[in-house]
Amino acid sequence: MKSKTTVLITGCSSGFGEASARHFLACGWNVIATMRSPKAGLFEGSERLLVTSLDVTDPETVSDAISRGIAQFGKIDVVVNNAGIGMFGAHEMLSDEVIRQVFETNTFGVMAVNRAITPHMRERGAGTIINVTSSVGIAPMPLVAAYTASKYAIEGFSESLAYELGIFGVRVKIVQPGLAPSTSFGANSGGRCENTIPAAYADYAVRYLKSMQEYSASYTTAKDVAETVYAAASDGSDRLRYPAGADSVMLAELRRSLPEQAFMARIRTMTGGAPVQ
Repeated sequence: MKSKTTVLITGCSSGFGEASARHFLACGWNVIATMRSPKAGLFEGSERLLVTSLDVTDPETVSDAISRGIAQFGKIDVVVNNAGIGMFGAHEMLSDEVIRQVFETNTFGVMAVNRAITPHMRERGAGTIINVTSSVGIAPMPLVAAYTASKYAIEGFSESLAYELGIFGVRVKIVQPGLAPSTSFGANSGGRCENTIPAAYADYAVRYLKSMQEYSASYTTAKDVAETVYAAASDGSDRLRYPAGADSVMLAELRRSLPEQAFMARIRTMTGGAPVQ
């Protein structure tokens, strides 16, 4: 059992994390599926599966989950930092407390897990860290400024870390999921999105959401993300970024092909906003 490849995934209670855990299991990997509060019966029992508690904002649970995983499977080859929370609303309506909560999970939590697993991978001279960000790392969108900032920070962090850990044979990769309504972006904000759209933004928010519905045929699914995470984990190259989902791939292509001003004008049109005069 200890000779198999092992992955630890955060945020496996639902959405991308759950789908990724199931995909890796189906592909024959050992899986350490972590979440803040483990759900009994979420996964079928398997000798290749360890379900354990991990709250990325609690360093003790991070260390304990890593130790338990190594004790059971002998090593951890891949870590997928998937856990995150959403935040939708006009930035002027967000309190410092709410913004800090978003960063505690989406930014500092990812950094904490990376810091905890690095010695294990460095000493082995091998391993892959996959940080799940968002397509807002490609194309920042309106009404998610704090969320975008928390994910953008991990984009830069990951690229820097890729050079830093590459000298030890450890790869760092970024998976950028697109818009995925099935993951309940607002619901996983824990109520933080309530009363965040003031009257001055109401008409624009309606246009924005209506415009986004026009792209529903290309929304990202949990399956898209699971398959992309697996591809990144299995890819022995030095590739850094992996857009996940048709909408994320489309945004990446637009970003590469258009000059900045033209790209921003396209995003304004896509999101129902009037061009800046």
